[in-house]
Amino acid sequence: MFNVLITGLTSLLTDISTEMVYPLLPLYLTTALGASPAIVGVIEGLAESLASLLKVFSGAISDRLGRRKPLAIGGYGISALGKVFLVLATSWGWVLAGRLADRFGKGVRTAPRDAIIAEAAAVGQRGAAFGLHRLMDTLGASLGVVLAYYFLTGYRGDYRAVFLYSLIPAVLGVAVLFLVRERGSAGLQAKKISFNWRVLDPRLRSLLVVVFLFTLGNSSNQFLLLRAENLGFAPETVILLYLVYNLVYSLVSYPAGRLSDRIGRRTLLVLGYLAYGLVYLSFAVAKNPSAMWWLFPIYGLYIGFTEGVEKALVADIAPPEQKATLIGLHATIVGIGLLPASTLAGFLWDTFGPQAPFYFGGVAGMLASLGMWWILRPGITDYQHN
Repeated sequence: MFNVLITGLTSLLTDISTEMVYPLLPLYLTTALGASPAIVGVIEGLAESLASLLKVFSGAISDRLGRRKPLAIGGYGISALGKVFLVLATSWGWVLAGRLADRFGKGVRTAPRDAIIAEAAAVGQRGAAFGLHRLMDTLGASLGVVLAYYFLTGYRGDYRAVFLYSLIPAVLGVAVLFLVRERGSAGLQAKKISFNWRVLDPRLRSLLVVVFLFTLGNSSNQFLLLRAENLGFAPETVILLYLVYNLVYSLVSYPAGRLSDRIGRRTLLVLGYLAYGLVYLSFAVAKNPSAMWWLFPIYGLYIGFTEGVEKALVADIAPPEQKATLIGLHATIVGIGLLPASTLAGFLWDTFGPQAPFYFGGVAGMLASLGMWWILRPGITDYQHN
């Protein structure tokens, strides 16, 4: 579990940096730089799509090389450089460049890093391993939000000062990753990934279809922050709401991963997507600002129940010689839907009002919950075979 802890520490430091910046960006874009919610959607859609589209290729390269560490280090390094664009930003174009660089690095690093985690955990303990990693990752996110609040209030709304301080944990995260003990290919000869659906495991095909359809309604979290501001919250309080979300996410991730090892992935995934649907519908109908204080924690439950558990499920299905490739393919399928999802959310907000993207996302979450319930039904879910 040494490599799990090291990758977790790297993610903790990197997420301190990222979350010092992330909750401030929609507020910075709309208030300081004059961008519309539609522009916020385009920026996030492009950035997240780029990240996810790269993951399958970095995963495939990692499998071909039999190496994970160099790609992971390179990806984290590129993300750190992306923060520099935010410090220099004078228009939303600079923010776009910074987000593209940050997410490019994420696209390069994620599949190799997740393969390191999967290979460090014994079969039957992958849920716990990914859950522990998510715990450390989201603990970093929570610390990052606290620091964002501290610096934003301490520097009286100076966003650029927060962006500058975010560089410190980003650099430390890259340095820590050098401690990973590279195991090499362990005698495995990677095959080229095939995009022919018929050659993929039927279980993986079904999972990817459901995840992709759900992603079309799963817009950027920045719209949640804009919704809170829309209901009257000041930027400093929006940060605190985001902190509550991250704390719940942190507390749930590891127990959820361990529980999925014991009872299977199905129950947690179905409940997680159901929570997403309900909370998005609630964001749509909310009129009382106090509702945000319970909606953000419920949203944290959705992430905690699904993110690490879903990765563990893909790792269970994937053959050992293509583990990083298929983990990356899963992330890429998600990424294909992120650009239209966030762009559509921005369009719906500008055209029909702030409730519209949340009605759309709520329906998508409900359908995803039903889809997971069906494709992971008993008799189909004996995944732990490698």
